[in-house]
Amino acid sequence: MSFEIKLPLFEGPFDLLLFFIERDELDIHDIPISTITNDFLHYLHELDQMNIEVASEFILVAATLMRIKAKMLLPRPVLNEEGEEIDPRDELVKHLLEYKKYKSVVQELAAMEEERMQQYERGNVIYELQSLAKEQQVETELQHVDLYKLLKVYEKVWIRFAEEKKDNSHRVVQYPYTVDGQKGFLRQLLSEQPSDVSFITIIEHNPSKIAVIFNFLAILELLQISEITIKIGEGYNNFWIYRTEDAVQA
Repeated sequence: MSFEIKLPLFEGPFDLLLFFIERDELDIHDIPISTITNDFLHYLHELDQMNIEVASEFILVAATLMRIKAKMLLPRPVLNEEGEEIDPRDELVKHLLEYKKYKSVVQELAAMEEERMQQYERGNVIYELQSLAKEQQVETELQHVDLYKLLKVYEKVWIRFAEEKKDNSHRVVQYPYTVDGQKGFLRQLLSEQPSDVSFITIIEHNPSKIAVIFNFLAILELLQISEITIKIGEGYNNFWIYRTEDAVQA
């Protein structure tokens, strides 16, 4: 009876080391070098038994781990320029942290790539128009639209828009009313009436908006010079206009 053992394949030796560190929840700044070396060599041994070719970088890292392990078992302190002892693991930790940083970036880029793969690329415009025309069964004009024709249409529209923008003329309309003229109209209207005139009656003579405005301004001026008086009457927004002399006699 035979059985097959499947081992996870890692992208590189530092990927394998990070796997051991994360699996055992180890402190990357204080790696138990003996344990991680044994795990690393055991993995390489399993690959060898499965007749899988071991890459040279795995062998190099294995030798580095064994060298660090030997230095820590038989310490020969190496001092820096300040006289402090150098940890044999410092170089390994530096490379692991650098690899971990780039690996995280690669994972983000892979996620962005996956998201981008979900989007449809912009295809050939002519092919898309022809497909759309075929599906909708429109006239053959749409099937022969190309970029040149679209640009020509855009040019014509832009020229027409520019011409329309040039027409900035403004027409001034002379109204057929003046305040003085409407004052005369009101005086004549009051003289023809026995006593008073309602504002509604004035509006009925000329109900246009401009005429109503000029008549109202004329009433205000006549009030200011005390030529007329007004009395609020019944009805919505209605009042009566009297000549001042008539109002005094009343």
